[in-house]
Parts: sequence; structure tokens; C-alpha cells
Amino acid sequence: MKTVGLITEYNPFHNGHLYHIQEALRVTGADTAIVVMSGDYVQRGVPAIMPKRLRAEMALKCGAGAVFELPVCYATGSAEYFAMGAISFLDRLGIVDSVCFGSECADLSSLQTVSGILCSEPDGYREILKKHLKEGRSFPSARQAALAEYTGREELASLLNDPNNILGIEYLKALKKLNSSIVPFTIRRIGSHYHDSTLSGTCSSASAIRSLLAYSGSSLRTERSGQTFENASYTNLLGALEDQVPGCCMELLKDYHRVSYPVYQNDFSLILKYKLLNKRPGNLTRYMDVSEELAGRICSRLNDFFNYKQFCELLKTREITQTRINRALLHIMLGLKKDRIQKYIDGGYHFYARLLGIRRDSEKIITRISEKSSLPLLIRLSESSLLPEPGQKMLRDDILASNLYASVVTDKFRTAFQNEYKQALLKV
Repeated sequence: MKTVGLITEYNPFHNGHLYHIQEALRVTGADTAIVVMSGDYVQRGVPAIMPKRLRAEMALKCGAGAVFELPVCYATGSAEYFAMGAISFLDRLGIVDSVCFGSECADLSSLQTVSGILCSEPDGYREILKKHLKEGRSFPSARQAALAEYTGREELASLLNDPNNILGIEYLKALKKLNSSIVPFTIRRIGSHYHDSTLSGTCSSASAIRSLLAYSGSSLRTERSGQTFENASYTNLLGALEDQVPGCCMELLKDYHRVSYPVYQNDFSLILKYKLLNKRPGNLTRYMDVSEELAGRICSRLNDFFNYKQFCELLKTREITQTRINRALLHIMLGLKKDRIQKYIDGGYHFYARLLGIRRDSEKIITRISEKSSLPLLIRLSESSLLPEPGQKMLRDDILASNLYASVVTDKFRTAFQNEYKQALLKV
């Protein structure tokens, strides 16, 4: 039985994701697809627009065989941490033959060339990179300039302009570092560009869909979209998505709208401010993605805190990207510290495989993982007492993050609190 691994966020699930599942199965010849998905927070350093189990259910109904949760420390990390966390997880499952990811270029050879340089960092490249960093460029800008100068091939460096290409390169780097037997495939991203904020055709970006949903929830203390939907009713707003998401997902979107989503950064504003009020610059640098410079800026500008999103924008500089600030503040809020995450990495990255949901016709996956994987399969949290100490700490990080998200959902939509310990395995 051949298995392809997919690394996802599904924030939210849309037609492009359905295409990815179908094409991944086709190009790899796999019999089933295993998904490793970000939980309630995503790689941009923000909360997911809807809870992880709702997104997992959409994926299962659209053909994914099983959905596992990527631990929050990797799900909210830089592209390098995110990719290594996801690839190492698929590798240690022991049953994944291939990984298939979307990219803007769909040119595996070029992506592998770039990943080889960035993975080995030859002396010449490293010196050029240092030069550009000393000029005050942000790291992404300096890396792209260094790659262009080192290779003399602008077309290779331009691959770093696009977010899916960047993640693809990081996946390939991770496979090299792990000496993994997993075979990589890439398919071209179809439809709108990743950052497009307006609906277009039938394969709009997740950004555009989130933008519309932001407007639909604007009366619930969320962010207003930049678009205008004048005199649009709730039905019309969700109706605009009917061509953008699979039919089974549309039903779930209607059923859970203003029940468990939309959720945004600003819904966590008071939680974040409470955390920051208890910190000094020296304390803040213990958290992932927080430099001394950023820690100083956070403390010096705290009196100007109005809400979560506004504070992120206030802290932005030419050297520190918006996404880096998003992640830094999220890591502070969730208590994700550098030394603890380094211990997870030193211990092999993963200590369990947390299964969120499975298709009933794919349940033999559980047996195969139990036989082949070096990771214990975690279906019920009551089974976690057998995990080693680092694994129990990692799981506590995940549970706290999920319960915090569930608390915000409860407060915002006046629904019953769903404690992570009470959640059952999804079966579709």
C-alpha cells in the first residue's frame, strides 16, 4: 500500500486543497494520503480562522485518509522549523513513501538546486549573505540577494519571491538533512496567488476567503475586511463561497458560522496584553523568535497597545518582518520558549503521533503505523502518561494552546467550552 504525505494548514479548506489531494494521489500513484496539519494556530503566527477539528473534518470528507496534528511549536515556527517539524513527523510515521507539495514554479529540479545551496551553505554563499545582512536587510531579503549573486542566476533567486516555493525548498532541505527515503513531488499551485485578497474564479486563495469571512464576522469584535460588501446579507456572504469550496465543506461552513468561527488575532488581545504586562525585556528573549531588539521594542511601546493586530503593526521595522513579529508575540502568549523547543529537537523532534481524525475506509492506517512507526500513536490523551518527559511537556504545550483557543471561541460565540481532554477521534 503506497502512502503520500501532505503538509497542510487548510485555513480554511477550499477547492485548491481538494485539487492538491486528488493530484497528489494521481502523480505519486499512492493509495491513500496522510495529512499532517497545523492545529489551532498557523505558520504566519496567527490563530487559525476556525478550529482544527472542523478543518480536519473537511479534509477527511474530501479524500484525506487520516489527519494528524503538527505540534504547535513547529506549526507556528519559521518556514525552516515548520518544514523540519512536518517532514520529520512524516518520516517517523514509517509508512509514508512520498510527499507532495504545491509550488508556484512546479519545477522540482530548480527547487532542489536552491535547497542544496541553502542546506550546505558553501563558504562563498555564506560570505555574501553576511555582507547583505550587514547592509541592514531583513534575512529573507539578504538570502535572496545572496543566492542571486552566488549563482549568477536571477531566476533561481526569484523562486524565493513566492511562499509555496519557499516552503517547498524547506521541505527538500529537511529531507536532505534527515537522509529520508521519502520521495518528493511537486504540483503547480492553481488559481489565485497566495496573497490575493479578492475572490477570483473557482480557486481563490485562502487569504481571499478569510477576507470575506472577516467581514461576515465583523459584528462580533473581529477585523473588518478591506473589501466592501455593501448591503450584503449573511446568506449572500457565505453564498459567495459556494464556487470556492467543495459542497461538503460548504455545509460545514454554514453549520458552524458564528458558532465556532471566524476567529482572529484581535480576539486574543487581552490575553496577549496580560502576558506582556508581566514581562521585562530580559524575560522576553527566552521565547522563540524574540530578539533583544524586539524585546526592547515590545516593552517600550506597550503603553501604545490597543489591540493584538495593531500592536504587531506598530512593532514592525525594516529589519523585522510582520510575520516574524506575529510569531514572536504568539510564542510569548503560548509560552513557547527557545530552550524547551531545543530539547524537543535534540530528542528527535517528535515523541508521539496525535491523530485528529480518520476515514472509516482507511482505518488500516492505524494498524500499519502501530507496526511500523517509531512514534506511539496517540488517539486518547489518557494514553499520554507513558510518554517520556519531553513528550509530556510538548503535549502540554499543545493542550494549553488548544484550550486557550477553545476559551476564546466560548467567550466570543457564547458556546459550551470544549476541553481538549474531552475531544473524541473524528471518524468520517
